[in-house]
Amino acid sequence: MTTPPCFAGKLAMERELMSFQKRLSSGEFVVLAEMNTPKGVDISRLVTDARRVKGRVDAIVVPDMDNGVMRMSALAGGVLMHQQGMEAIIHVYGRDRNRMAIQGDLLAAHVLGIQNLIVVHSEEIANSDHREAKPVCDLDEIELLEAIATLQKGTDMAGFDLDGSPVFTAGCTLSPFAGGDELEKALEQARKKIAAGARFVVTPPVFDLDRFSEFVRAAGDLGAPILPTVFLIKSVAIARYIATNEPGAHISEDLIRRIRKAPDRELEGIRIAGETIAALREMSAGVMIQTLGWEHRLPAILDAAGL
Repeated sequence: MTTPPCFAGKLAMERELMSFQKRLSSGEFVVLAEMNTPKGVDISRLVTDARRVKGRVDAIVVPDMDNGVMRMSALAGGVLMHQQGMEAIIHVYGRDRNRMAIQGDLLAAHVLGIQNLIVVHSEEIANSDHREAKPVCDLDEIELLEAIATLQKGTDMAGFDLDGSPVFTAGCTLSPFAGGDELEKALEQARKKIAAGARFVVTPPVFDLDRFSEFVRAAGDLGAPILPTVFLIKSVAIARYIATNEPGAHISEDLIRRIRKAPDRELEGIRIAGETIAALREMSAGVMIQTLGWEHRLPAILDAAGL
């Protein structure tokens, strides 16, 4: 289904007038899109991709180097989004910085107009593109959330008063899970993160709506908005890889068969992402769309979702 141009324009204006935090608090369905910064200084692609979805998403999520790839910092990416008139949500993690550096970066983020954060787990250095780097790991995810809360109360982690307090909306991620005990363990960690200050929870990619519905029922006591990730499946090979290596993702054989039999597999992946987003509007507080290098296809995904 395609949204009529006049209605799409109205939605775009409403998104520009209401911040991510306000939409989240009011119960409005929020739409986030993830975009990585470049591994270099050429920002043209990032800026072009962001401009394509301006007014159609509520914020751009900018990962940092938490995935193990050295690239331009999320702080710089967030500032670039603001220069385009868009809200940014940047990743914060503890592998590469100690508590002093993290607090300094958080204060800088606030001054530069970035008030939305997602505290994330980071890839092991052994799996990164700089294996000789030395990890710091001074703070874990819960301690990071507590540090953010402390700064907002007007002191640093050493107890010294700040000259002006930052304001943030911080979220967290849910660990991947296959179900059963793994699910309960992931939910217990999420509860601790929420108690430490997380205001929303981003889940791993959703490929099975029935299983996600079961998850929503199990997570009913979290007390924070849940934002599932919608991942763009680009090919049968990627679908098969996820199904084989990440059993908790629950990619079905029917889904893989659908993509394989499609006359245009790329377009079919876009349709599946759009259908997933449309279905999740009735089940969640919003979505985060993850395309991993195919950000130029975000407008088509939004079209397929009727957004």
